[in-house]
Amino acid sequence: MALIIDDSCINCDMCEPECPNEAITMGDEIYEIDPALCTECVGHYDKPTCVSVCPIDCIDPDPQHIESHDELLVKYAIITGR
Repeated sequence: MALIIDDSCINCDMCEPECPNEAITMGDEIYEIDPALCTECVGHYDKPTCVSVCPIDCIDPDPQHIESHDELLVKYAIITGR
């Protein structure tokens, strides 16, 4: 499942540099996560790094993009070419 940043985001700039897939970018008003690039850090880390650095806990699972661990591993392999 991809992650999503909710509208309580304060644009602290903590999450963007932590994303190994470069899935997080600044949107019109707050940071956004591209579900096509988000693997919840599967293949890179044990837990999503953006969630661990977010000071206000505004990053949640995206119910519109539900994926299994195996599907996230496949996405990781496609994105990284591994």
